[in-house]
Amino acid sequence: METLERRTGVALWRQVADQIRQSVLPGLSPNERLPAETELATRFGVNRHTVRAAIAALEKEGTVRAEQGRGTFLNDRRRLSYPIGRRTRFSSGLENQAQTRSGRLLSSRTVPAPAAVAAALALPADSPVIELATVSAADGVPISAATSWFDATRFAAIAEIYAETGSITASLARLGVDDYTRKTTAVEARHASREDLDLLALSPGAIVLMTRGIDIDPDGRPVLYGESRFSADRIELVIDNSASGPVQHAQ
Repeated sequence: METLERRTGVALWRQVADQIRQSVLPGLSPNERLPAETELATRFGVNRHTVRAAIAALEKEGTVRAEQGRGTFLNDRRRLSYPIGRRTRFSSGLENQAQTRSGRLLSSRTVPAPAAVAAALALPADSPVIELATVSAADGVPISAATSWFDATRFAAIAEIYAETGSITASLARLGVDDYTRKTTAVEARHASREDLDLLALSPGAIVLMTRGIDIDPDGRPVLYGESRFSADRIELVIDNSASGPVQHAQ
């Protein structure tokens, strides 16, 4: 029997959902049936109602599907590969994996640059920056949520253009940046925040892969600092080190 932490403040059903995701699903093939509720209840030392709540959460995010009278099955859903390399682009990166790719502006505002943002964009402290909150989808399924910052003096119209185009690349091109490359990328894994659960249609306990990246123009000037959260169940990040080594996968 696997042990759950009963005094952590984390609901048991959420812990069970995490355990199913981490220790049960990796051993199944697509469309294979999960163990019965009674077996899972015994394995985790909880009642069937708790198991049922955990499975309902996994079903909500599309990881599993319940079929009346047959049981619960692992969905046959391949993980998309998102390349992070010298030119990191959402639309072209998924071009051969999804028929449609889209971006949607959630909000925009002009704020004094936080210290980390000012440093990333090589701006004086508290310089005005435009902050965009966006969500991107592939074939209608939300894949990533992002917050991006731009120099407000140089890219004053970025929000309006992005709202029209749904593309950072197209928006920057209209503002005179025809090409840009990735200077640095940092990656970490964490539990999805409440906001990201809603934006990415995930269940509590879901894991997101977070990237922090700085993009520069051909003259080496920073044009964008962004923090993106990707659903770990839907996408893998492929770090392209072709110039110095083999491709690495962050899952």
